[in-house]
Amino acid sequence: MTTTPGPYRLFVGVDIAARSFAASWITCACPPARALTFAQTPDGFTAFQERLCSLDLPPAQTLLVLEATGSYWVALALSLHDAGFVVALVNPAQVYNYARSLPRRAKTDALDAQLLAQFAAERQPARWTPPPQVYHELRQRLLVRDGLLSMRKPSRNQRHALEQWPVQIASALKQLDELSAELDQRIATLEAEISAVLSDGAWAVSARLLSSITGIGLITSAWLLVGTLNFEGCASAAAAAAYVGLVPLAHSSGTSVRGRGSGQAGMRGCARRCIWRR
Repeated sequence: MTTTPGPYRLFVGVDIAARSFAASWITCACPPARALTFAQTPDGFTAFQERLCSLDLPPAQTLLVLEATGSYWVALALSLHDAGFVVALVNPAQVYNYARSLPRRAKTDALDAQLLAQFAAERQPARWTPPPQVYHELRQRLLVRDGLLSMRKPSRNQRHALEQWPVQIASALKQLDELSAELDQRIATLEAEISAVLSDGAWAVSARLLSSITGIGLITSAWLLVGTLNFEGCASAAAAAAYVGLVPLAHSSGTSVRGRGSGQAGMRGCARRCIWRR
């Protein structure tokens, strides 16, 4: 195995599960160590960090790779970042494709941790930096709003269905009306809070610029800022357009391969709704 030059001397792969995580590490000259398992708890995080520190290498020279799957990685990644370790989050599809290039068949948490350690040493992915507080302020409210919207639609559909019957029970319809009214109020409250965050927060300037574009409203602005981390993940306008899927990558070869282009489906839908409203 060869590695590209870099500031790291220790490469660690971490395979995350709901209650535990497996970790394996590797240096430039040694194969991956046998994976160890730690609990997904603050005590487990501490034990893991102490084990890494026992290797007598500075945290700043230790690169840890985690897959960005679900939410189980968040607490561990923040703990490692705060302790001075270099954390990299990778798309599981990257690791999957990397694994397919290797002569490996078995799959366990321990083997996956060793695979991630090898991936870290060979690819040395970019450092992950935790998003700012405004990201959480917006993202969680947007997700809760989406959930409330998904709850409101069935209740309205159910009321419409009941109205088609010749016999209607007023008390039953009242329950649905009250539920819809409560959901409307909760959604309005969240939208007011989102507006307040965008009006006087770290991303207020970007929000004002987005809102000046015809067809882009409060919620679309918030999702665009959250999805792109205030466009910090896009070096140019072309990169932003490609990220949201408006400039999909070609998928063709010769005369036999004719596939659909790729792009971020959720962001693509958001961006296209903006265009359709114009």
